[in-house]
Amino acid sequence: MSGNDNHSLDSDELCSLLEKKEPMLLFDLRLLESYKSGHIDGSVHAVCDAKAKETIMPRIPQNVKTVLVDDDGTMASEISTMMRSFGLDAHYLKGGMKEWNKETVQGSPSTTIHPDDLWEKISDDNLFLLDVRNKDEFSDFQIPGSVNISLPDVFSSENLSKIPKDKEIITICPHGNRAMVATFALARNGIQSHVLEGGLAGWSQVLNVVKVSDNPTIIQIEKVGKGCLSHMVISEGQAIVIDPLFPAKKYEDIAKKEDAKIVKILDTHQHADHISSAQKLAELSGGSMYESGHEEWERSANLLKDGDEISFGKSKLQVIHTPGHTPGSLCYLIDQKYVFTGDILFIESIGRPDLRDKAEEFARHLYDSLHNKLLKLHSETLVFPTHHGMTVVPENNAYFTTIEKAKQHDILKLSKEEFVKRVVHITVPRPMNYQKIIQINKGTIPLIPIDIPDLEIGPNRCSIAGT
Repeated sequence: MSGNDNHSLDSDELCSLLEKKEPMLLFDLRLLESYKSGHIDGSVHAVCDAKAKETIMPRIPQNVKTVLVDDDGTMASEISTMMRSFGLDAHYLKGGMKEWNKETVQGSPSTTIHPDDLWEKISDDNLFLLDVRNKDEFSDFQIPGSVNISLPDVFSSENLSKIPKDKEIITICPHGNRAMVATFALARNGIQSHVLEGGLAGWSQVLNVVKVSDNPTIIQIEKVGKGCLSHMVISEGQAIVIDPLFPAKKYEDIAKKEDAKIVKILDTHQHADHISSAQKLAELSGGSMYESGHEEWERSANLLKDGDEISFGKSKLQVIHTPGHTPGSLCYLIDQKYVFTGDILFIESIGRPDLRDKAEEFARHLYDSLHNKLLKLHSETLVFPTHHGMTVVPENNAYFTTIEKAKQHDILKLSKEEFVKRVVHITVPRPMNYQKIIQINKGTIPLIPIDIPDLEIGPNRCSIAGT
């Protein structure tokens, strides 16, 4: 080390470190235009503001050497001193780029990729999805097909050799902070990559639209990062939306494309894993909002009870009260052919009864709702749930089943007492942030739209396992 401190490097010392290919992060703190016009090969452009200090710096592994570069060494010296006070192995280029007497390269920094753009190319064989979370986080949920190498391990040569250099690399973490550090580490080793913008929280907001049928038109809208499903049904130009997700404007766009008017918006129940956009969509579209009259609400809406009927276009919707997942869960039977089952009956499973801490009582209601109501519908009735498991394979890109197929679930072949005993003793992690989400959907606490991605991060967990 040179100079009067123990963490400055002159050009020769930094060049020697670069030639040795040691694990290192090299941050260029200058203005972007200065970086583009000429920078040290392997360095990445970094903005050192309050947000970076709060989100990026805590994610830098303490055992990895970090070198800061600026114009003249002044700012880099101050920031490296601060970083060292937090236990980081931070250094700076003495004299900055004004004293750098080696070669430079031109170009732009690593870029991000928007979640919608990733979804468009998710099946591309040329993609390599690198999830840099810890193993326990990754095992909980992940984007299908992604590979897990935790951030500290990305710096080892052994793990770097596992990352293909002939594919488009996308780095992934919960919010993009660790992924950004990973792109810095990869760039240092000559591997270009893109950060998933907003991380898995952003991924959880991607909506996929699939038209399932005509006459009436049924359109399924899937929140792909969570397996949440909502539906628009259109008859004679009049559209209803069941269990709308955010962003609400997506439904207005779909209706416009179908030359339809949204007239009614309905939730099947108080959701625990995602924020309902029913109220926002009603404001946008001018449609009427409907909620279960068997639930308690702190917001105004038209309330539905068992046996109610709603007409739209040439279609008729019948309300079926199906308690079990929640006390007021409703299912909607349209034209005696299509049933929208909320979180009561899924393609691969059934709803869980324990989110309101009355598992045994709700399990008995759940059994009755399934056997005495839903399973008595015509065997060819198409079933459209509000969620699907991550292992469920869609049919023609859509998620649905039939009453006949649903009857084959092993758990539905049990007696009532056996059913209750089995369901009560099945342990499934609860949805992330479910208590706050319920309160927002109920209207007890206000919704702050910017919080939605963080509230909804992670998989849906409204079904039971082992069925």
